[in-house]
Amino acid sequence: MKVILLEDVKGQGKKDEIINISDGYARNFILPKKLGIEATDKNLKELEVRKAEEAQRQKELYEEAAEFGKKLDSTQITLEIKGGEGGRTFGAVTAKEIAAGIKDQLGYDIDKKKLVVADSIKNAGEYTVGIKLHPKVTANMKVIVKVV
Repeated sequence: MKVILLEDVKGQGKKDEIINISDGYARNFILPKKLGIEATDKNLKELEVRKAEEAQRQKELYEEAAEFGKKLDSTQITLEIKGGEGGRTFGAVTAKEIAAGIKDQLGYDIDKKKLVVADSIKNAGEYTVGIKLHPKVTANMKVIVKVV
């Protein structure tokens, strides 16, 4: 029996896959637990429509992230950190502090987990920080660190 999976089933397949399984397994396990539906013509057409809608939604998310990434590429923030002589900071500048600086100075609420800080920032200067907005889009923002 051909079945369209509604959820991931271990050992069988992922969501929205069409699999061929035995009639008993389908009738006694997959269908009663609402893990899948029978692959009729109507259900196959609904699956195609659902996949097309999902592809369109992913395309829109990508375009929004790319547009927002272009805005962030041309911006910079300045962080003032307490430090000692020679432009050395007390501790390192963390992603949390950078995210707070972005929110305060630019008004964008960016999750600290999306920030990619290549090396630990321990000195005054200008650094480039990556921001993962989408799996295919990474924006680079300048962060200027001043020691007070």
